[in-house]
Amino acid sequence: MTNADNDFFGLGGRIVIVSGAGGGGIGTAVTRMVARAGATVLAVSRSAENLGKHVEPLAAEGLSVLPVAADASTDVGVATVLERARQLDGELYGLVNVAGGAAPSTWMPSTRVTRDDWRALFTQNLETMFFMSQAVAAELKSRGRPGSIVSISSISGMNTAPFHIAYGTAKAALVAATRTMAVELALDDIRVNAVAPGVTETPASGAYVGDDVERDRRAIAMGRRGRPHEQAGAILFLLSELSSYITGQTLLVDGGLNLKWPHLGADNTSLFLEDESFRAAITH
Repeated sequence: MTNADNDFFGLGGRIVIVSGAGGGGIGTAVTRMVARAGATVLAVSRSAENLGKHVEPLAAEGLSVLPVAADASTDVGVATVLERARQLDGELYGLVNVAGGAAPSTWMPSTRVTRDDWRALFTQNLETMFFMSQAVAAELKSRGRPGSIVSISSISGMNTAPFHIAYGTAKAALVAATRTMAVELALDDIRVNAVAPGVTETPASGAYVGDDVERDRRAIAMGRRGRPHEQAGAILFLLSELSSYITGQTLLVDGGLNLKWPHLGADNTSLFLEDESFRAAITH
């Protein structure tokens, strides 16, 4: 990207925090893309090892990326991130909340979910987003500065989430928190939005979603799973000046997964159609 591109996004000379930057998936892709758009990125992960593996190479490429080892689910971690931001040249402007997710072991029937299961997923996916957003918003307000906050929800928070009720409910609550914070902060010129990814090819999702081209073709309107940079592009849009009149919204980035009814086959005709000649007539 060129300097003109940086001005185009309105991120040149600004500081953006990416919470959950070290996993090698969406957070790392966001870090790269936002830095290329001209921002200085504080790349936050609780894993110093992951930062070394996925984020330090971005700095080695010449991008303005600073790794920060901190646990965004704790008050100490949030304070550490804000203190680092205050030490940098430039104006704090943005926050991207990527930290979250759920291990394969958290999938189970709702009748088996324990209080500990529930609380752990809400801490990981809702509290981390809210308290980091709260801290950044308070910092922006104290400086009288505009800002943009973008958080990661999930298609599971926009629909039902069978056998993953705690995760889906936490992600739905994240959408509600986004809408409320957007109203409260609008007159301070701080925008708050979210992105809800569909199935995306990341190291985390690879723990329980294998490759199956035919399955993807049947399930997703665009016929394939998303890629981290495609989620990062939507996040960059909402973070940047390109979306300067958008707040309180959740953008579903799922390749049309939500559009496919369960009874549609790979050719998008109903599985209930038994007359193959009729099926052929309507598809050609």
